[in-house]
Amino acid sequence: MDLSNVYFVIGTSYAGKSTVVKNLAKKHHGIALEENYHDAKLNELDSREFPNLTYTRDLKDWHEFIRRTPDEYVTWLENVKKECETVELKMLEELLDDPEAREKKIFVDTNICVDTLHRISDTKHVLVMLADPEIGIHRFFDRPDPEKQFLYRLMLEEKDPQAALDNYREILRRVCSRESYDALLHSGFRVIFRDENRSQEETVTMAEGIFGI
Repeated sequence: MDLSNVYFVIGTSYAGKSTVVKNLAKKHHGIALEENYHDAKLNELDSREFPNLTYTRDLKDWHEFIRRTPDEYVTWLENVKKECETVELKMLEELLDDPEAREKKIFVDTNICVDTLHRISDTKHVLVMLADPEIGIHRFFDRPDPEKQFLYRLMLEEKDPQAALDNYREILRRVCSRESYDALLHSGFRVIFRDENRSQEETVTMAEGIFGI
């Protein structure tokens, strides 16, 4: 693939990845592949080839999802990321088969891992965005988006809601670990740190500087 017009954004939760991808695409009349863009292919996936991505698609009782142990959840999530990478790269390849799309800048909020990005791209086309891991742990249920509120309601329906919440907090601590943060920080790509005093426009300008656009 010719990825010269493709700009990847990776990082932690609450760092502003989705917002900067949308804003960059709007400003530069480009294409935004937004958070979890692989969901568009979810209904087409074979559960034998993508057992982790299709787990939630085929789930009959969502209470099973929140009852998993932190170890089970983290293992599943790591496998989801690997499967996402396969689907997302395929979708990007399909998009770049369109001559009109190839002429535009494409901004990607992606699950593609650091090692793969080093193989297929470079430091002028990859941006890491980081927020303090504690934000993801303590503010997870503060967001109004339906998915998080759905999970929160499921936990309140459990026989022991506090135990269910404590279990999920431990899952978040594993997912939002300092180790994961440090791996991204030292990935070899340029970093933008979350700053609540910085405007969206200022963040876009910083991203443009890193991407050289």
